[in-house]
Amino acid sequence: MAAITASMVAELRGKTDAPMMECKRALTEAEGDMANAEEILRVRLGSKAGKASSRVTAEGVVTYAVEEGVGALLEVNCETDFVTKNDSFLALANAAASLIAKNNPADMAALGACAYAQEGFGPTLEDVRKGLIGKIGENMSFRRFKRFANGSKLASYLHGTRIGVVIEFDGDEVAAKDVAMHVAAMKPVALSSDDVPADLVARERSVAAAKAAEDAAVATAAGKPVQSAEIVAKRIEGGVQKYLKEVSLFNQPFVKNDKQTVEQMLKASGTMVKAFTLYVVGEGIEKKVDDFAAEVAAQVAASQRAA
Repeated sequence: MAAITASMVAELRGKTDAPMMECKRALTEAEGDMANAEEILRVRLGSKAGKASSRVTAEGVVTYAVEEGVGALLEVNCETDFVTKNDSFLALANAAASLIAKNNPADMAALGACAYAQEGFGPTLEDVRKGLIGKIGENMSFRRFKRFANGSKLASYLHGTRIGVVIEFDGDEVAAKDVAMHVAAMKPVALSSDDVPADLVARERSVAAAKAAEDAAVATAAGKPVQSAEIVAKRIEGGVQKYLKEVSLFNQPFVKNDKQTVEQMLKASGTMVKAFTLYVVGEGIEKKVDDFAAEVAAQVAASQRAA
């Protein structure tokens, strides 16, 4: 019989969050086989979701669904890019988006309580999520969603599974679809300059002011005259205005014809964009940087467990 060391017990505990003695018993029963011991604990103690839920989920997919004219955009996260290719994970994401459109859940808890099956009974979406965590061995979570049910026309664009855009519009559907593709490529933060969040404008003004101060310090050190306060103020404001044009949708050069702005293209097509929603997988999440060899090994192990 293989010797069960303290380090083996600690490793299994780290993977499963199971009690120390349960880990030792499982390893003994599995004759030291770590993967087999994990499976034994999974059967004995249930899902590993308790431990996995503390791990960062910076990968994932964005999916979109429409049910009877109501749209839903959803981001579902996981730990590694490998899982985003898993058919069961993709089915979970697509089913969740459809449930959002159909059931109008108030929040993530309400979404998780929805019945996974279309018939409205059986396991909940949360049950299926936890079961998939136990099967694949990675945490996965529903991060954010938006439901579109205000009566506006909808145009969507998914760039692979990592970027999703929904446009609310009136007018030409082809033009709206082009705008959705434009948003995915150029990633504006607002429709117009006036709509750019104040904190972003303040940050850009602060950056421009710091750059002006740095230039003044360099000029002083070189014995050259510095710019007047009036010129510096104009420089800062010019930098802010340039930024506003770069990040507001209507002011951006249209990706299919940079000789006109998006606003000009929409006017020519008789189309009005009321709002857009852009989801980029993992945006704003601090991703843990792992050792590459260790990440590959983890992906291989996950593949074997999911097979």
